[in-house]
Amino acid sequence: MSSASKPTSSENIVSQKYDRCMADLVVKAGVGFGVGVVASVILFRRRAWPVALSTGFGAGAAYADCDRSFNPARIPGTRIIPASTEESK
Repeated sequence: MSSASKPTSSENIVSQKYDRCMADLVVKAGVGFGVGVVASVILFRRRAWPVALSTGFGAGAAYADCDRSFNPARIPGTRIIPASTEESK
């Protein structure tokens, strides 16, 4: 057995990011749904809009995290420095 690991293919990297995004969506939308149900029962006399609103907030947060995962240039304060082909010195 060799101790060197094989390089990960780009398809596997994208697949792992996608799986992480889907899991994050399920968790955050589920937490939002739960918070909405509790808020609906306790505060808003069993109305439906708190459930929909908080589920949407959870899904939106998951979408933003997924967007940052696939496109790191969208992270505030991040600069992309192009690689130069030759050094100027």
